[in-house]
Amino acid sequence: MTGLKAERESPAGPVLENLMTKSAPKITLSRTQDIPFNKLVLSQANVRRVKAGLSIENLAEDIARRGLLQSLSVRPVLDADGGETGMYEIPAGGRRYRALQRLVAQKRMTKTQAVPCLVRTDGIAEEDSLAENVLRVSLHPLDQFRAFAALREQGLGEDDIAARFFVAPAIVRQRLKLASVSPKLLDLYAEDKLDLEQLMAFTVSNDHARQEQVWEALTRAHNDGAWQIRRQLTEGAVPSSDRRAQFVGLAAYEAAGGAVMRDLFDEEETGWLQDPALLDRLTVEKLTQAAEAIRGEGWKWIEVAMDFPYGHTRNLHQLPGEQAPLTADEQARYDALQAEHDQLEATYSEADELPDDIEARLGEIAKAVVALDERPVQFDSAGIASAGVFVSLDSDGELCVERGYVRPEDDPNAVHEDGPTGGSGDHFRDHVVVKVIGASSEAEAGDETGDEGAKPLPDRLVAELTAHRTLALRDAMAAHPDIAFLAVLHALCLHAFYHYYGTASCLELSVRSYAFSGNGTALKDTAVAKAIEQRHDQWRHQLPQDRALLWDALMALDDDRRTALFAHCASLSINAVKETCNAPAGRLAHADQLARTMGLDMAEAGWAPTVDNYLGRVTKTRILEAVREACGEASAQLIEHLKKPDMAREAERLLAGTRWLPEPLRVGDPAPTTTASAESEEASDAEALPAFLEDDDATSEDLDAAA
Repeated sequence: MTGLKAERESPAGPVLENLMTKSAPKITLSRTQDIPFNKLVLSQANVRRVKAGLSIENLAEDIARRGLLQSLSVRPVLDADGGETGMYEIPAGGRRYRALQRLVAQKRMTKTQAVPCLVRTDGIAEEDSLAENVLRVSLHPLDQFRAFAALREQGLGEDDIAARFFVAPAIVRQRLKLASVSPKLLDLYAEDKLDLEQLMAFTVSNDHARQEQVWEALTRAHNDGAWQIRRQLTEGAVPSSDRRAQFVGLAAYEAAGGAVMRDLFDEEETGWLQDPALLDRLTVEKLTQAAEAIRGEGWKWIEVAMDFPYGHTRNLHQLPGEQAPLTADEQARYDALQAEHDQLEATYSEADELPDDIEARLGEIAKAVVALDERPVQFDSAGIASAGVFVSLDSDGELCVERGYVRPEDDPNAVHEDGPTGGSGDHFRDHVVVKVIGASSEAEAGDETGDEGAKPLPDRLVAELTAHRTLALRDAMAAHPDIAFLAVLHALCLHAFYHYYGTASCLELSVRSYAFSGNGTALKDTAVAKAIEQRHDQWRHQLPQDRALLWDALMALDDDRRTALFAHCASLSINAVKETCNAPAGRLAHADQLARTMGLDMAEAGWAPTVDNYLGRVTKTRILEAVREACGEASAQLIEHLKKPDMAREAERLLAGTRWLPEPLRVGDPAPTTTASAESEEASDAEALPAFLEDDDATSEDLDAAA
């Protein structure tokens, strides 16, 4: 053995160490001295040049409250002959000196008040200043969190703590919340096995056992990102952005005994409502209250639902009505709002970005103007007695009231045809009917615990997917009048010359619009559905209310407008929905022909695979096939060990932007829309995968073992 280690391990080592200790000089600490403030001056040897940290004003207030906690380090100022002048310069403690100077200027301290100082005469002044700033160790954030918690336990309120340490009360609440996380997780944070973002994610729940359970499960799956922690802790809860929560309001929900998990670290103050059943009940109660108020208007029937299927009013007759005129007060308010809007727009027309308060005010003005523009429509009292109202929620959580719809059996002028009416199907007189339309309880996917294999897609899912396609076909045909003419001519020729092949067209030329049966609740908020409804409403307002005047009105249209109207009406007859009980092969084949001719791309039309519309409703094998086709084998291997709910969510992230489509939505060639080639698979996967799935050290064998 050689070196110092060998010497200390040998018998001679302790002897040598004792000799070195005896020969070392004794340490002499700098003397302390109380020096009048007016005898102190700043030193040019202070190495701190850049302003950082607590402001001088706040530091002065802290010194005024609790006194000086750290002495100043000073050196005597010498004259030309090396003698002391009685003045002292400060190479270390300049910020404390400036804070004291501020207190003197405010006459809260006298100029001659003694200041505790450490007086040094040897060494280098710059070295003193550098050592004081470099050798100190900052407080670990966890120690600060726990210290704030200790102060609260000793009786200080959040506002008091915030005032004493010059931070916002919200910061104190956040740090107290961090200190309330499971002690086991706090210990992991102290050991740098858990980062601050992850710790922040755990604060959405107060359940320590659940926090620890989630952490253990996610670390085993090598998927412990902050967003994943937050999602696991809030699983089964309803986000505060949900339209039901917006409609009921958090205050009403909490007053009814509902619990809310809140994320104090989200600027938008995100929350999760933990009692979905209570939220549904409060939503229905509030909708029913609104319906009861509307009932006083004299309507024959009222139906209430959180949502109605897309096209639920399509084959119902709507009463003609006139918008109520503005009152004098409403007109004056309308003019004032418009004038204020114009003034603000002119004032900030050159600004690159609007101030927050101005942007908020413009939003308030726009909302108020829309409310005045969308005044209730007035109907004839005789019509009201035979018509009804649909009451529901819109996508923003606002009350949606659709008045003045007459069912065929209540319309003496209606022509009753065989087939679906498109209405609600039931006749309710003189009372409010409440329907809660929610998710189907139908088991649409295989058992996630076994190897289901690539089972055929569930009939209901196929029907829903092709319902989306039907909407997209309708929207596309409305933009292709020439193809609409051809499609209608084709259908007419089939009926006129090929008597047994009338069903070989997907156009139902009576324009008896397909009612979308149970597939509609997920359709009404899609972009194509809104486009169709907007176009339909525009035409409805341009055409006369009296059917006797319709012919003359059509004759008065120019060729372009008449053609556009024709295309719109023809598009409404498309039925490309595949249902077990109603799926003529010729109709569906013709839908494919029509889609190819118009170049329909469902990805371009806005459809993308999500947990709700596809991935959560098929087997694990189907999910892996989708990821494999769109992203490659490596991506599929990364998620194949997950349970089905987690696999579906991760697949949604992986498939985002790939334009992948399931078979019922593809046109022509059933090959996938986007497939990663074997040669580029490894290169593209790294870019396509989210950060939490990237692990250079993980292999497929590792993932198999983790599963």
